Formats: sequence, C-alpha cells, structure tokens
Amino acid sequence: MILILDFGSQYTQLIARRVREFHVYSEVKPCTVDPRSLDLTQVKGLVLSGGPASVTDSDAPEFNPEWLSLDIPILGICYGMQLLAHHSGGRLGRGAAREYGPSTITVENAQGLFASWSKGERLAVWMSHGDHVEQLPPGFVVSASSSGAPIAAMHHTSKPIMALQFHPEVVHTPQGKKILENFVYGIAKCDPDWTPEGFIEQSIGRIAAEVGPSGQAICALSGGVDSTVAAVLVSKALGERLHCFFVDTGLMRKGEAGSVMERLKGLNLNVELIDAGARFLGELKGVSDPEQKRKIIGRVFIEVFEEQSKKLSGVTHLVQGTLYPDVIESVSVRGPSATIKTHHNVGGLPERLKFKLIEPFRELFKDEVRALGRELAMPTEILQRQPFPGPGLAVRVLGEVTAPRVAILQEADHIFLEEVRSEGLYAGLWQTFAVLLPVHSVGVMGDGRTYEETIALRAVYSEDGMTADWAYLPEALLRRVSNRIVNEVRGVNRVVLDISSKPPATIEWE
Repeated sequence: MILILDFGSQYTQLIARRVREFHVYSEVKPCTVDPRSLDLTQVKGLVLSGGPASVTDSDAPEFNPEWLSLDIPILGICYGMQLLAHHSGGRLGRGAAREYGPSTITVENAQGLFASWSKGERLAVWMSHGDHVEQLPPGFVVSASSSGAPIAAMHHTSKPIMALQFHPEVVHTPQGKKILENFVYGIAKCDPDWTPEGFIEQSIGRIAAEVGPSGQAICALSGGVDSTVAAVLVSKALGERLHCFFVDTGLMRKGEAGSVMERLKGLNLNVELIDAGARFLGELKGVSDPEQKRKIIGRVFIEVFEEQSKKLSGVTHLVQGTLYPDVIESVSVRGPSATIKTHHNVGGLPERLKFKLIEPFRELFKDEVRALGRELAMPTEILQRQPFPGPGLAVRVLGEVTAPRVAILQEADHIFLEEVRSEGLYAGLWQTFAVLLPVHSVGVMGDGRTYEETIALRAVYSEDGMTADWAYLPEALLRRVSNRIVNEVRGVNRVVLDISSKPPATIEWE
C-alpha cells in the first residue's frame, strides 16, 4: 500500500484515487499521526500532501520528523516538498515565485519520477503555491524547473526521497498520472493487487464479522448508485438480516418513488417503501438556511429508521453509502482540510446514534463504487444513474421548502432531464438538474404582466465530484428546455443557465 499524510489540501483524496487507479491500495492519515502508532509493514511508499499553510509559520500543522527516517520511498507534493526541504536543511522563500494555475516545467534530470521523458522536455503542469524551495537541501538535486520556480522538482542523490512543487494528481497536469505511476511502480515497487474482486471479498468477511451471526442491519436505500451498491454488497454478508427502507421524503424527483422501487426488483433485496413526505416537509417549514436543512433531514432520516427498527428484533447496525468526498467536504477527519458543507449522512447524524454504522465505501470514490457494482453484476441502468443529493430537492429549492415550490421544481427538473436524455447526453454528464431560485422577476404572458419564479439549469462534467466543469449544452436543446419550462410549468417565467465550475462554486447550489 501507499500511505498518504494529509496536510489539509483539498486534493489529498485525489492522490489516493490516482494510486488506486494503478490497482494499489492507498490510505490517507492525518499529518499529525505518530508513525509508531501504525503498522507500517505493508507500506511501500509515503506521500506528503499539499496544504494551505506555510511550513515555517507558528500555526503550521504538527509533523513528526521520524517519518523522514523510515526506510521507504517518500514523495512530497507542494507543501510536502517544502516540508521535506525544511526538515532536510534547505531554505524556503516567499513572494516572487508564487504560481497559481497552469505552468510549464522543463525536465532537468530524466530519472526517477521523470524516467519516462528526456532531459529538456517540457511538460504542462498545475501549480498552486505561494512558498517555494529557494535553496536545495544537502544531497538533493533539481529534477525539473519552471520560469516561476527554478526548483520545481527535486530528488535526493542516494535516498529514495523526491518532491514536486506542482500537483500531479489533478487532471490539469496531463502527464501527472504517469509521474505518479513511476513512483508507485518504479520507485515504491508496488504490485497491482488491489482490485474490486478483492475489496468485495474482504468487505463481506469484515461486515459479517462485525454484525455477528445473529445481528440485524437496516439500510438507508435511496435507489442511487452508492446506497444500492452498498445494499447489494452488505446483503452478500447478511442475507435476509439486512432490511432496506426506501424513504419517500417528498423531496424526490417527479415519479421517483415508483421508478426506484421498480429498479430495485431483481436485486434480491428486502425493501420496504416508507411514505414520510408530509413529515419531512413539516419539519422544514420556515427553514431557509442550507446547513439547517441538511441537519434536519439527517435527523428525521434517523428518526424514521429508529422507528422502523423497533418493529424488528435485534437491529444493531445502519448501512449507508457514504463516499469519501462526502466526508472530506463535511468534517476535518483526515487533517486540517476546510469544511465545505455538511452532508446529511455525515454531519447531519445525531451525536447519540442508536446504531453502529456500516459504511463500506467511506474511503471510496463514485467511479470505484460503480466498478464494484459491475463486479457484482448489477444493472447498468442503476450504475449509470447520476448522483442525487441525500437531502433531495430540499437543497435545490433555495429558500423555504414548501410542497408547492417542490412541485414546481419537480416539473422543471423532469423536463430538463427528459430533453437531455432525448439528445443522448445523460450518460456523459456527471449531473444534470434544475434549481428553484428564491427570486421573482417580471415577465409578460398573454399580454399580461407576471411576477413569478426563476429556474436555473445546471449540467456539469466531472470524474469524482471533487472538481467539475460546466457542460456546454447545444443551443437548440437549451431553447427547447427553456420554452417548455416557461410554457408547461405554472409559476415560472424565467430560466437561467449556471456556467460556474467547481471550484470556486460547488456542484449543488446549497
């Protein structure tokens, strides 16, 4: 495995994802962890992530220098490079060499990380740093340079210690995957033995042992990719002792409850539909703050599950399809990463949860979960379903959530998705949805003045949900969608298009 120490970069989880693409297991630990507290016998390489701090600042993240004395290859990225230089006797600088965004490096030493290129070759990379290495530590040489950072990469001449000022893990560094592959295979000598088949086998054994021979579990089944694959996986371990509940929150897409139950047929799952729409809408009455919405929905979800569990005997566990992006955006559990928003299934859970959680995908990305689903022979229709937020339309109805406003959004969203599917674009998009804004505007219909609601359209491309680019949809498609929404959805007189990328925006509006 490759061990990654998180110093607070929002890209840390992408490093783990890239390593796993090589079929090598990777694990993220907070930078504050003591190496003596871990079993390092299987660790073949160590990666020091980026981070927002300055190494020499008084509030810099804690770090045990004993990590640098381990007899394993070490790769520092951005902040990790500066940390290596600082602890190895180099000198850091600030100011003049700041670089944010695309840059070009020149290979100065074609070995190690850059063994796939020749000296003098130029590579496009993504920089994001204010500090830089101004003077090499003893024993290190320059591996690559750029106009803004003469020491854009470095390596030790006799030890397997190397560092990059740029981010190889992001898609904006086209050759970054190859650079990381050189580290994982060529330097750390890892074997590609981490596969979906192995993950499934290990997970089934772990879950069966955790729940025990007589324990019961309930599953928060939404019909989406994550929870459905989780339910199928856990059912392999527990069989009929897994009880799935699909809760109709009243915040689903148009006709969602019926279509989800239809899709779940044939998966050999024990599923019960619970109609709790009035309850959720009642709890959300008068609430406009998005964080409060998420916490209310998380609380009510758990209350519903607890009530259902009382009808069963011996329920001890709750299954959720939580993913790593949910965790990294919700709480700083792996290091000093910034909290972006609370996901209902992470920060929305009550402190005194009556169940033990089973979250088999808590360290996985959605594309990995889809791979597991394919290995489990699940229908393509389910695996290709676009992500849908756990709080449902509550975070797409901006402002107060009421039944009439939800109905408006359901109709507009249905039209948008219908037209996108008719163009054959649905499978290629990460997410496609409509948002109801808390904005009224003046319009003219039938020679009369209107003052009605506004719908925003959102469609994005993404690989993992952590970054995203807005999709350039065909003009004719957008015209049809806009005309249909205004003409067919009573109460809407204006449609706008969201052309924001993530970052700086998030995919969802709340």
